[in-house]
Amino acid sequence: MLSYLEAGPDGDPRGTLLCLHGYPESAHMWSVLAERAAGAGWHVLAPDLPGYGDSPPDPPHTWQRMVDAVDRFHDERAAGPVALCVHDWGGLIGLRWACDHPAKVRALVICATGFFPDGKWHGLAHAMRTEGEGEQFVDGATRETFGQMLAAVAPGISAQACDEYFKAYADPVRRRGQLELYRSGDFAELEPYRGRLAALNVPTLLLFGSEDPFARVATAHRLAQEIPHARTEVLDGIGHFMFDEVPERATAIVVDFLGAA
Repeated sequence: MLSYLEAGPDGDPRGTLLCLHGYPESAHMWSVLAERAAGAGWHVLAPDLPGYGDSPPDPPHTWQRMVDAVDRFHDERAAGPVALCVHDWGGLIGLRWACDHPAKVRALVICATGFFPDGKWHGLAHAMRTEGEGEQFVDGATRETFGQMLAAVAPGISAQACDEYFKAYADPVRRRGQLELYRSGDFAELEPYRGRLAALNVPTLLLFGSEDPFARVATAHRLAQEIPHARTEVLDGIGHFMFDEVPERATAIVVDFLGAA
């Protein structure tokens, strides 16, 4: 069973918003969005993926098994098609799920992630995928060094958020799970998904930070070309972890989009 964050309106919801976090985060990243979206009438579900946050490990933590975990969670907790909001690895996982189950998705919010078969791994990801180097990184991480790493790329991130995200390092199985995820697949596996996001033909928001070193703005523009009906928003001066850096600003854009979804 996955741990999850849940919020909803007092009355009947206008729909379900399913939020999937990225690496090395957890459902905590969606706290502000969950509150605001619930206030706007949405039933919000944000699971901790296996081995992250308060969800127990479920090895092997591969890309495909993460997709399967999302499908099970949807079937257990969500009623009908959802508005899917994804960030980082949550995008690689969730967008595959959406394309595989188009009837289960009514809208997309794609934040700071790519979905291309010719994608390239950034420096940290390459290190995680490298035998020995990845082990050294995950085994050597302490709460102090982890917090320093996040603060360097997410100015203003709270100590509470760092505490929540460091749960992914709570034991050796969780630490190894990070390597299992990064080493479990290649971008070439997305070849069968070319054109599939646009084919979903659902309202789509692309939300990126102008200073993101991991999912660069060029990725947003390329997605916009592939999904011509998508709305594109670029947060000027903001990096990869927008929901930790400027949660109110990022949330306002998503909730506004959901108003018409």
